[in-house]
Formats: sequence, C-alpha cells, structure tokens
Amino acid sequence: MRKPSAQFIDWKVAVFVCVLLLGAATVGFSQGTGEPAAASLVNSGPGHVIGVAFDGRMVGDLDKSVAFYKALGFVPAEGVNSSWRNDEVMNRIHGTRGVESRMAKFTLDSNISGKPFTLYLREFRGIPRKNAASGNAWDPGMSHIDLTVPDIDQMWSQLKAAGMLRPRTWEGKLVALPGETKGSMAYIQDPDGMDVEIVNQRAAAPATDTRPARPADPPGFNHIGLVILDAEKAQAFYGGLLGEQWPANPMTWASGDFLDSAIGGHGNILRIVNGTFAEAADTKARLRFEIVEFQNRKKAVAPYSITDIGVSYMGLEVSDLDRLFTRLKGAGITIVSDGIVTMTGGYRVVMVRDPDTGAFVELFERPKQ
Repeated sequence: MRKPSAQFIDWKVAVFVCVLLLGAATVGFSQGTGEPAAASLVNSGPGHVIGVAFDGRMVGDLDKSVAFYKALGFVPAEGVNSSWRNDEVMNRIHGTRGVESRMAKFTLDSNISGKPFTLYLREFRGIPRKNAASGNAWDPGMSHIDLTVPDIDQMWSQLKAAGMLRPRTWEGKLVALPGETKGSMAYIQDPDGMDVEIVNQRAAAPATDTRPARPADPPGFNHIGLVILDAEKAQAFYGGLLGEQWPANPMTWASGDFLDSAIGGHGNILRIVNGTFAEAADTKARLRFEIVEFQNRKKAVAPYSITDIGVSYMGLEVSDLDRLFTRLKGAGITIVSDGIVTMTGGYRVVMVRDPDTGAFVELFERPKQ
C-alpha cells in the first residue's frame, strides 16, 4: 500500500476515529445550515420511527448466500420456512404479483447493544432479474453492512479456502488502519457483489496517564451504509421524515490512499455522514446508518426493482404506521407495497423508496397488545 496522503490525515482526525470508536451521534444539525435538523420533529409522538430492526438482501442463489453469511458468523434462525412459495402477503409488500420466492433469516449480535440484529435473504424465480450490485463500491445506490470480527486473519483464510473471498481492496489484501502496519479491515463482496465491510476487533487497552482503561471492542453487527447521490434529498428523507439524527459537525470532502485502498478505487473524493437510528431491540443504543457521497462519481442510478439481485433494504420499526404513512404520501414518497399490508401474525408493513437513489425501506408496526 502506498503511503497515506496528507489529505487523508485530515479525514482521519475528523471522521475515522469516530467510526472506529462507534460514537453515537447527538441530536443533529442539517448539514451546511446550522439549523436544528427536522429529525427533532419526528423522534417522538404518533407516527415516529422507533428504531432499525433488520437489513434485507435480494440474492441470486440462496444456498450460496446462506453459506457465505454463515461463514461471516451469522446464525440461522430456527423454524423459518425456506421453501419456494407464492407468498401472497410478501408479494403485496413487494408490489409484485404471483411471484415465487424463498428466504432465509439470520441473526448476529449488534456490537453496539449486544442484542440480536436480523438479516433477511430472499431469492425470486420465474421472473427476469438483473444484478443491481454488479458495479463499483462508490456507485450511487450501492449499500454495505459493516461487521466487527474477532479474528480477521482467520476469517480471511477461511473465506479464501472455501472459495468465497472476493475482496475489493488494493491487491486483494487486508488494509492497515491509520497508524498501524498490520492489515485489519477490508471491503469484501458476497456471492452477488453486495458489499460487506469487515473490521478486526479492537483489543482492550490498559489505563495510561492520559486516558482510562478501554475494554475490547465487542464483535458483531456495526452499521449499514448507503452511497447517495443528492445529500439534501437523502437527509430530508432519512432525517426529516424518518427521524435519523445527524452529527453536529459532519465530515468535509476528503481523499487519500486509505480511502481508495479500502474500496479498491483511485482518485475518489468523498464525505461520510454518520447518522444514527435507535436500535429497535434496545432504543437506548444508536446504530449508524451512514450516507456516503462521492463528489466525483455522480451518475444517474440505473432503474432497478425489489426483485432484482443485489438489491437491499432496511427495516424500521415504527409507532402509528397509519400516521407515518400519511405523512410519507403527503411528501410524495414512492410507495412500493399495496398500501399498508397486514401479515399473518398481525404485523403491519409498508415498503417505500427513498427519493434520492430509490433505495428500499420497509416500515413495520407490531401488533397492538
């Protein structure tokens, strides 16, 4: 790896320390305005987002994907029907008709709260499907999930031995974090080209004269990221309508070898805004949903549908879905599902698309007790 540029040093101070320490963002401010974010209007009261509950990925071959995510440490949920079905309820949620699909459900503990975080994988058949994830890590609409792993060298070796290792990083090697010489992070791809960022668990550190003792960074699910096209549109949707909280001092544009080497690029100029949602499983914990904007990689997003390979979606638990649904419709947000769909267990669900890259978001309300 080439020596990090001076430009990267500024980025490291401003953002990367925040990323690694997993600091939760405070109630934020709109980027570039200095005014309180609209999120403050929807964080409480009827029709607000309680927290992020899961991530979903549409895959090309469920069996291959199951093997891959097991190798990453995800644990299959028990009692899940993974057979091919024409599931009328799911088709109403997806805005499809008569489509067969099968799914798998996994959990992995959040390394923020320690509570299980859910990952859904779904495969469709009998319809034309393109691969919406067959591009670069910086293409608008690309998403990633981030995992803290207990032994990245062991995971790297096991994935390689199993023929599952598809690294994006320079020279296909682990990348050293700033100030370190040993590789400890990388972007890798799942069998369909969707990105997974893996970072080695940070070891415990004893107390010094200037800082208290620090426990080991727990392994587990860390965050979801999305490459956006228009920051104002993205922040108005995820913050103003859904209540994501933004940091008071967001990152400025940055570049450098570290940023490029991690995602296998050259010459990228980007900024990351580390917004947070509460975790649905523990609302005192804040899980990052980071939006990543590339200044010099903007291009129109090719049309894609929920059934395409490589499409992902985030699941948010909400209160008073009817009121939030009305607010989203009033804001002109694209509704994918057949309105609000009631599932067998009483859960009520609506699927929408963000107004920037068309990313899918599933909103659900638990059955009333």
